[in-house]
Amino acid sequence: MKLLGKVFLCSASLCWLVGVAACSPGEQIPAQETSSQGKKLVLTTFTVIADMAQQVAGDRAVVQSLVKPGSEVHGYEPTPSDLQRAARADLILDNGLGLERWADKFYGNFPRIRRFTLSQGVEVINIREDAYAGKPNPHAWMSPRLALVYVENIRKSLVELDPANAATYDANAASYSQKIMALDQKLRRAIATIPPERRVIATCEGAFSYLAKDYGLQEVYLWAVNSEKQATPQQVQRMIATVRSQKIPAVFCESTVSADAQKQVAKESGAKFAGVFYVDSLGGQAPTYLDLLTYNVNTLVQGLTDAN
Repeated sequence: MKLLGKVFLCSASLCWLVGVAACSPGEQIPAQETSSQGKKLVLTTFTVIADMAQQVAGDRAVVQSLVKPGSEVHGYEPTPSDLQRAARADLILDNGLGLERWADKFYGNFPRIRRFTLSQGVEVINIREDAYAGKPNPHAWMSPRLALVYVENIRKSLVELDPANAATYDANAASYSQKIMALDQKLRRAIATIPPERRVIATCEGAFSYLAKDYGLQEVYLWAVNSEKQATPQQVQRMIATVRSQKIPAVFCESTVSADAQKQVAKESGAKFAGVFYVDSLGGQAPTYLDLLTYNVNTLVQGLTDAN
């Protein structure tokens, strides 16, 4: 089974050596440095959209993420330093769709701040189960097709903020969109190698509805949206029954939550626990958004292919 190319890994120490332009957008930059550069400071709520925004901004703006790499975004608690950075920011980009449960309270401290919600214009999928039934699934960026909407919204917000550099933002957005579309085709070819009866993505969080819709996958999960609580016994037993009845060969979890419940599902259902996906946060083997998509699909394909 031929998988996509290996994910490039960049150590934090190398990032600091080569400078901010080559670093993760989650890296922190002192206030005086951003000021002396004369660049706009753009904050994002989490690392995935920070990377996307940096691709469009290039070297014409400084992009930072409020939520740190490897951290969970849903229940994040902003720190005093986050408030300080927001007070200096020229623009804040968020996901919306209820992803950042803390956002309204956070923004209340800055009634005049310029902000832009990047999920504007996406085709929303509503959650069907649990306490979140009827609410929008917030993970629209997991669809490469909808990621193009995010890129366009980033471009638009930067042009409105900094029209002097509009030509650069337009060119960067066009180039980045081409990369996303090219990767989308690679992902489709990789998933096509999975036997049709095995095209099921079984995860902890129901964060893959948009990806599943794009690529013809069935999605099953323990819970709809990440929370601070562990899976309930009812959720675990429901998942075990689903995996058994549908003979799902492999199950997965996400990098920002405990995989213990899903490992129990695997043990009691006879499925293989085949690894973790990156969704709400970059880091580890997914230092960029494109790497995130590549790593997730590689992990899915290998897990479903190798399982007995």
